Amino acid sequence: MSSYTRPFEIRTEETLRELSDTGQYKTLQMIQSPMDATIKIRSDDGRSREVLCFCSNNYLGLANDPQVVEAGIDGLRKYGAGTASVRFICGTFEPHEQLETTIAEYMGTESSYTFVSCWTATEAFFPTVCEAGDIIISDELNHACIIDAMRLTPVIKKGVLKGVYKHSDMNSLREKLREAASNDAVTGQIWVVTDGVFSMEGDIADLPGIRALCDEFNAMLVVDDSHGHGVMGRTGRGTHEHYGMIGRNEIGNVDVFTGTLGKALGGGAGGFVAGSRELTDLLVQRARPTLFSNALPVTVACSANKAIEILMDEPDRVLRLKNNVETAREKIGKAGFEVLDSPTAICPIIVGETADAIRMSKKLLDLGVFVIGFGFPVVPEGTARLRIQMSAAHTDEHIDALVDALKKL
Repeated sequence: MSSYTRPFEIRTEETLRELSDTGQYKTLQMIQSPMDATIKIRSDDGRSREVLCFCSNNYLGLANDPQVVEAGIDGLRKYGAGTASVRFICGTFEPHEQLETTIAEYMGTESSYTFVSCWTATEAFFPTVCEAGDIIISDELNHACIIDAMRLTPVIKKGVLKGVYKHSDMNSLREKLREAASNDAVTGQIWVVTDGVFSMEGDIADLPGIRALCDEFNAMLVVDDSHGHGVMGRTGRGTHEHYGMIGRNEIGNVDVFTGTLGKALGGGAGGFVAGSRELTDLLVQRARPTLFSNALPVTVACSANKAIEILMDEPDRVLRLKNNVETAREKIGKAGFEVLDSPTAICPIIVGETADAIRMSKKLLDLGVFVIGFGFPVVPEGTARLRIQMSAAHTDEHIDALVDALKKL
């Protein structure tokens, strides 16, 4: 019998017991080395063992690149450990300005502004730009940061409306836009928001189709391309480059981007909003996460800036990633597993039940391959999966070892 008497303690104990009894309890793996294609993790007996890492967002292998590491160390030496302030007081350092200029050049936008994470950037964006009478229309499989930002916005800005369309379904989006256009309560801006690359499915948004509908209904298009940076497009600029939507063209452009520096672009931390100069000026003046929370650490800004410079100077990294993705998908398929088809670096194998995905993940780790099993609440019930993520740092030998381990499941 439980010794707890307070409601929080009782329900927490019950939840944790249920997760453990049903095989859904998550265990944190302690890593004892830099992030790379191979890493060292701490075993249950306290010893260190080397495993292949196929669950990292380190798509271009830049997280442990010597130039990226050294840039961060130089920043640490020159500017210290922290900013000790929010941006508008005394927390804006030269590396922030340099990084934001580099991001804007990389994304093909007029301006950009950084935050401590993409989650923070997204939660800064919508409550700042939306006003009563606006409506935010979101793909149903958008990232959790978008979902939470949409939930938060009407609390801060009364009268902001919300809508959700079926995943990548242009007919569903058109219907939602029609409803918004005919809704007397929608008196302001219509916003359409989508992931560029969907993190759990590994598929990509139909940006040209969404852009056309946005133009038809005078809506603004917002794209979170966190899993598209360094992956999509000929030079890795993102899903918009994949579709030829950089610069003026017949397709049109994306109005606003949110993105991360914590995946392909150095793998450290930090997020950003990229768009017009007026947009970033508004965020500087009004966004609560930048007015009341510390700036991105300067050492991270320095390392992220170097990572983006390397990406722009060495597009062969993107080609190497694409070749690895193609090889892995082909070999995993020949091994008898069905991988959701996509040009992205995310290769999900649908398992079904959360407990099964976690059990398979543990077996793979025993075989020296680190792949995470995702289940509810990260993905809907019954769609649990092994999410394999490729990196430019992987070799053919690494991929063969992955496939051999999968065959043993």
